[in-house]
Amino acid sequence: MSGTQAAQATNEAKPLVATLVHNGVKRIVMQRPERMNALSLDMMAALKAELLSAAEDPEVRVVLLGAEGKVFCAGHDLKELTAARAEEDGGKAFYLKTFEQCADLMQTIVNLPVPVIAVVTGVATAAGCQLVATCDLAIATDNATFCTPGVNIGLFCSTPMVALTRSASPKQAMEMLLTGESIDASTAKDFGLINRIVPRDYLETVVQKYAETIAAKSALTVKIGKEAFYKQLEMPLGQAYEYTAQVMTENMLANDAEEGINAFFQKRKPEWKNS
Repeated sequence: MSGTQAAQATNEAKPLVATLVHNGVKRIVMQRPERMNALSLDMMAALKAELLSAAEDPEVRVVLLGAEGKVFCAGHDLKELTAARAEEDGGKAFYLKTFEQCADLMQTIVNLPVPVIAVVTGVATAAGCQLVATCDLAIATDNATFCTPGVNIGLFCSTPMVALTRSASPKQAMEMLLTGESIDASTAKDFGLINRIVPRDYLETVVQKYAETIAAKSALTVKIGKEAFYKQLEMPLGQAYEYTAQVMTENMLANDAEEGINAFFQKRKPEWKNS
């Protein structure tokens, strides 16, 4: 077996994603740096499976989504997409399956009962940028870059646009979509695409602090809040207030709300029951 064949065999044996659950935090790490952690059908399926697993695990309070290598995620696997052109329909069925599966993955993140934090240590392009924009929070190293370069290759980033326009302002999103140019971490923060910029050496400390802070909250309260956040975004102002008034009323009736308020008055740490 040649060195190349040995490397390929090792990569095939290596799981697409690595996971670890510790102190209420689940880490999901894409580990195909040689393929720039592209969102192939298999990678998207692996990510969705781990996200759903996190939703079903009562120990998990926060999910951290990261990647190995210099590229966080290069978007869809262009080699996989190009190969599909040889099919009888020119790849149409495969393309639709790919983009629908990607949309399903993004909606899985939004609908997850726990927050998902993107940990971006490199380049995030096209659907990789979409992945960052979809996560509830995003923390990036100071050398991270972001772009939606589809327009440069004749393929407008229409599905990434959905997440991007819900993260950045319309004009900033359109700038990225029309120019296809990369923006640095500082610009991405100004656009609203990421929350924090951290030097690489301090990334783990900051990410862990974020995760532990959120993990210490009532899981029920966070679940209620995350669901309401995304639902009210799509409502007219009056309907949003009507809906959130109902949400807060139900939240006030929860045991954790009673415990939290009592703990506040008694100047002690609350003991969450998640009920």
